[in-house]
Amino acid sequence: MKKTGPIPAHFVAGGAELRIGGEPVSALVARAGDTPLFVYDRAAIDDRIASFRAAFGTSVALHYAMKANPYAPLLKHMIDRVDGIDVASAGEMRMALAAGADAAHVSFAGPGKRDDDLEDAIAAGITLHCESEGEAARTIAIAARLQRRARVAVRVNPDFEVKGSGMRMGGGAKPFGVDAERVPALVRHLIDAGVDWRGFHIYSGSQTLDAGAIIDTQTQTLALAGRLADEAGASPPLVNLGGGFGIPYFAGDVPLDIEAVSSALLRGLDNRPQILAGTRFALEFGRWLVGEAGVYLTRIVDRKISHGRTYLVTDGGLQHQLAASGNFGQVIRRNFPVAIASRWDREPTEAATIVGCLCTPLDILGDDVVVPDADVGDLVAVFLAGAYGLSASPQTFLSQHSASEMLV
Repeated sequence: MKKTGPIPAHFVAGGAELRIGGEPVSALVARAGDTPLFVYDRAAIDDRIASFRAAFGTSVALHYAMKANPYAPLLKHMIDRVDGIDVASAGEMRMALAAGADAAHVSFAGPGKRDDDLEDAIAAGITLHCESEGEAARTIAIAARLQRRARVAVRVNPDFEVKGSGMRMGGGAKPFGVDAERVPALVRHLIDAGVDWRGFHIYSGSQTLDAGAIIDTQTQTLALAGRLADEAGASPPLVNLGGGFGIPYFAGDVPLDIEAVSSALLRGLDNRPQILAGTRFALEFGRWLVGEAGVYLTRIVDRKISHGRTYLVTDGGLQHQLAASGNFGQVIRRNFPVAIASRWDREPTEAATIVGCLCTPLDILGDDVVVPDADVGDLVAVFLAGAYGLSASPQTFLSQHSASEMLV
């Protein structure tokens, strides 16, 4: 038998079945019309935002990286509560604007921006996070043609990375950002070309639970921002310090100590380099804000025994929740937290493997996990489904049933 990750605390309560946003899952499924279904708990999101505000006060702005979850009602909920929206494609940019985001508070990062992407961003007044000297040249030329002043920050590829990061986005050779030693010259070139230079975006890695590693990275990031500004001879209006805050997906994971991180960062800001005295600072999060608020619900359609092993076969699977299947970056497959949502008050009594409906042995939602006796018709809950779920999964693979989404 294999362990699962911890169920987020806001879902751990009594009752015959799991409740999300105060409602039993059977009622939510009935309202949606069917499974599979993603449900996002707005109160859990609001609690996470409140914890950030309590820890960082007004010294650090909060940005939402919408690639984590672009579901329109959830995105609108975030726009009303955060200080900025960070997008990673022209499609996300259009979704953010359609949801009511102020273009002045939207930034667009990511390599491989096409000319029409740049043109749309410049015309809308979006801040472009420049990833290369070539992108800078195209931005300057397009802005001149449009007779618009482009808003441009420089994404920096730092000469360090977050230790213990689940996904390393900076340090060494990377497709993301401009190598730190080339940044000052690029900043001077952008300013001389007449763009509205908006500062730096310095993002080293994601999904880190080690407060010490994040503190060390943020300390280095502040020092790097000060050095680059000095060498460029210009004070950045904003430094986006990236994110990197992780959430506990697996057995043994311990939640990040954000109080330790905030205390260290606030001390660092109090003692920041003089050239950053008038600079504003932001942290950018996706999964840390919404990941633990989401639950994926799927119904058992078959129960079978093979060579003494019990399989619970569901109408969902990796086509909706690729991350939970282990096929979204796990080197060694480990179990997300799972439960039989319709038997929430029952004690675990058997080991079973929960699988999806796809014709591939990769389609596993819970590998040899201990659950209450479950049968056809029962609902399975896969937690930590609020980030990189439906939009990050191969939804059309094998043309199976689609999943719906709901914010409660």
